[in-house]
Amino acid sequence: MAGTTHTVTNQPPPLVGYDVFTADRALLEAVERHVAPGLLQEVREELSGLGRSAGSAQAQAWGVQANDHPPKLRTHDRYGNRVDEVEFHPAWHRLLGKAVTSGLVNAWGRPGGHVRRTAGFLVWSQTEAGHGCPVSMTHAAVPALRTDPALAAEWEPRLTSHVYDPALRPPALKTGVLFGMGMTEKQGGSDVRANTTRAEPLAVEGEYVLTGHKWFCSAPMSDGFLVLAQAAGGLTCFLVPRVMPDGERNVFRIQRLKEKLGNRSNASGEVEFDGTWARRVGEEGRGVRTIIEMVAATRLDCVTGAAALMRQAVAQAVHHAAYRSAFGGLLIDKPLMRNVLADLALESEAATTLALRLAAAYDAGTEQEQAFLRIAVPAAKYWVTKRCTPVVTEALECLGGNGYVEESGMPRLLREAPLNSIWEGSGNVQALDVLRALQREPAALNAYLTEVGRARGADHRLDRAIKALLTELADLNGIEARARRVVERMAVVLQGSLLVRWAPPEVADAFCASRLGGDWGAAFGTLPHPLDLVPVVERARAVV
Repeated sequence: MAGTTHTVTNQPPPLVGYDVFTADRALLEAVERHVAPGLLQEVREELSGLGRSAGSAQAQAWGVQANDHPPKLRTHDRYGNRVDEVEFHPAWHRLLGKAVTSGLVNAWGRPGGHVRRTAGFLVWSQTEAGHGCPVSMTHAAVPALRTDPALAAEWEPRLTSHVYDPALRPPALKTGVLFGMGMTEKQGGSDVRANTTRAEPLAVEGEYVLTGHKWFCSAPMSDGFLVLAQAAGGLTCFLVPRVMPDGERNVFRIQRLKEKLGNRSNASGEVEFDGTWARRVGEEGRGVRTIIEMVAATRLDCVTGAAALMRQAVAQAVHHAAYRSAFGGLLIDKPLMRNVLADLALESEAATTLALRLAAAYDAGTEQEQAFLRIAVPAAKYWVTKRCTPVVTEALECLGGNGYVEESGMPRLLREAPLNSIWEGSGNVQALDVLRALQREPAALNAYLTEVGRARGADHRLDRAIKALLTELADLNGIEARARRVVERMAVVLQGSLLVRWAPPEVADAFCASRLGGDWGAAFGTLPHPLDLVPVVERARAVV
């Protein structure tokens, strides 16, 4: 029954049927900035096609369905045979299949590969974040495997394939494969050198059997896994295939799937190895060094994934405010709401700009850029992922009670928001990683200072912040206790320098006035007066 009081008014239309890529001006401009002119048209068309798919009602429905129907573990078949399979809803396969066929597992060897892939990852992750986990690890496995040319020759063509094949079959019978990773154990967590999983060599060079457990194994339905285990020579990296060449299942016992705060569409498992066959990757005792390139690549995806969540949350908040009336006018025109929206938009644009700058450094591949990444990646991972949760929380509040309701999609974004700050090393791990680079790799600090120095003289607040940072870095005594503060300042100064160089003046001015000038409150919506905030908010609006 529809009563006479049930007329729906003053509700915004759904944010659907739009191009997620071209509606994001910060992302569009970053791609235009970092992609070679001769390649730009091709990349824009590629990303715009993905953006239209991401903004479609169909893709949005897939995201809802994949989270409403989380994966299920089947340890045994009907006859009692151990199978250890994970079943997913069809929506998950559609999301993951679109990611793979769109090249989001492959930045390697393609012109502008990292920029176009990072931009695509940022666009498509806005449909649903959970399936980004196997996408990220499959892409990131390539540099680790390249330490062994034979393994790379065998696996890389399938890892970088644009064919999605979820069947559990021998890798030689598949055109495309997915990879997962197993590093952490119950007793060690981030301290992987405390791992107890044992690796015993077999008669064939490079072949081992593993015995032990992994407390977190990401994407346990994958075709292969990079894991760490203790060999005679110390902690070593291994490749564990899910299915053996003869079609037999490798010993890979999924004990349970984790019930997580968010990331519900994605399977994270606890697995046991018991005589599990594995191939060594790299030298014995150099497991961390072997897998570190994979970790660096997935950390960039943590930055990108957080930027995607922020962008979607801000787009929803601005869209709502552009249609919702209260107290005699549209919310977007109210000075205080405009301040909140602009503040959120600054954080989102700074995250996107930094993520694409890191991707461009990967594409450049020079010694200078590699040194820059050594500090910039963990600093960005620390700060951008930390900012994600408060941004999403405030954006949800912009929708009021409507934002607290599941149908709005905002609760799912909020549950997902803390993940990227935990995955691939939480905040302290990132801060300590930056400290190691500062203390042991002077070229990394020089590259960072060169980068931020490119904006010197353009904004007095940025200049003061750089000077204060140099003073702090000159005193390394007791720096571990203040590492978070140092790394935060390094990340914010880097973001400020990028926005001063590349963002519109009103964006750079507002960012420097608040984040670097000290005239900013603890909550969003405390940007100093007077600033020109109308164009900042309008720039963040996703126009359908």
